[in-house]
Amino acid sequence: MLKVGITGGIGSGKTTVCKVFEALGIPVYYADWHARQLMVNAPRLVAGVKELFGPDAYLEDGALNRPYIAEKVFNNDKKLQQLNHLVHPAVAEDAGRWHSAQENVPYTLKEAALLFESGNFKQLDKVITVFAPEKLRIQRVMERDQVSRKEVRARMAKQMPEEEKLKRADFVVYNDGSHSLVRQVWDIHRELIEK
Repeated sequence: MLKVGITGGIGSGKTTVCKVFEALGIPVYYADWHARQLMVNAPRLVAGVKELFGPDAYLEDGALNRPYIAEKVFNNDKKLQQLNHLVHPAVAEDAGRWHSAQENVPYTLKEAALLFESGNFKQLDKVITVFAPEKLRIQRVMERDQVSRKEVRARMAKQMPEEEKLKRADFVVYNDGSHSLVRQVWDIHRELIEK
C-alpha cells in the first residue's frame, strides 16, 4: 500500500482536495489535527511542551493554550524550531501507526502543510502539491481565519515557497477556480491505483 503525502501553502485548498480523495474511499491522515490531539494526549509530548514553554502552555482543563504558544513562537524562530522538533517526530510515528492500521485501500494520504519542511516527505512514496495563486490564498485565509493580510503574509513567510513545493511534487493539483478539482484528483487517483 502506497503512502502519499499532500501539501501546499496556507490557503491552497489542501483540505478541499482531501475531501475529494475521501469521496473516492481513500483514508486521509490530517497531520495538523493529529498534532493538536497528540499535544494534549501524549504524555511525553505534553511534558516536552511544558518544559519548553512552562505550565502556561496548558489551560487548567488540560487543553493546549494555543494563543499563548502562538505568541511565543510567532517571532521566535528558535522556539518554533524547538516546538517542531518535539511535534513532528510524534506526528510521524502516529501517522506510521495509522497507515499500518488501514486495510483494503490502494494508498493512504497524509495531509500536512509542512511536509517538506519537516522532512516527513522522506517516509512517503509520492507527494501531491496543491497550488493556488498567492492573491487567492491570502483572500481565502483572511476570510477563513478572520485575520489581516499582514498576518497571512507573515504565516506564508514561515513556509517553503510554492515554487519549491511544485518542483518537489510528483503530482500537482491546481486549485485556482479554472481547473476541475474532481477531474485532477480522479486522474491522480487512477495513476496511483495502477502502481
